[in-house]
Amino acid sequence: MWLIVWLIIGAVLVVAEIFTTTFILLMFSLGAFAAAGAAALGAGVPVQAAVFAAVSALSFLAVRPTLQRYMRRDERDTRMGVEALEGSTALVIEAVDHDSGQIKIDGELWRARPYDVTQTFEVGERVRVIEIKGATAMVWKD
Repeated sequence: MWLIVWLIIGAVLVVAEIFTTTFILLMFSLGAFAAAGAAALGAGVPVQAAVFAAVSALSFLAVRPTLQRYMRRDERDTRMGVEALEGSTALVIEAVDHDSGQIKIDGELWRARPYDVTQTFEVGERVRVIEIKGATAMVWKD
């Protein structure tokens, strides 16, 4: 009897977690499934409750932080679009000064200007992309 109750509680918590995405209900569902395992082994209700509490608490301490780090890793680590180009190195294709210039970033040609207008870069030099302004890369000596 208690086996079915714990399985239903665990399933309901998993379904509810789909709508919250906080991983809190998922930890309780792990505890409920562990308590169902204890019930299947013939443990009494107090032992089942203790297994539920212990597994839920351990899940909060061990599993949830790992899941949250995994889910947020793209927010911190992945830069997209022009942000991904900032900080990369480039090769000067056409001399870069305050009026004109062209560089190659990862195989793509970009119009370039020096970040410090007093600098100039000759063909073949390596530069670092400091910032992208519109369709122009602002570069600095690498």
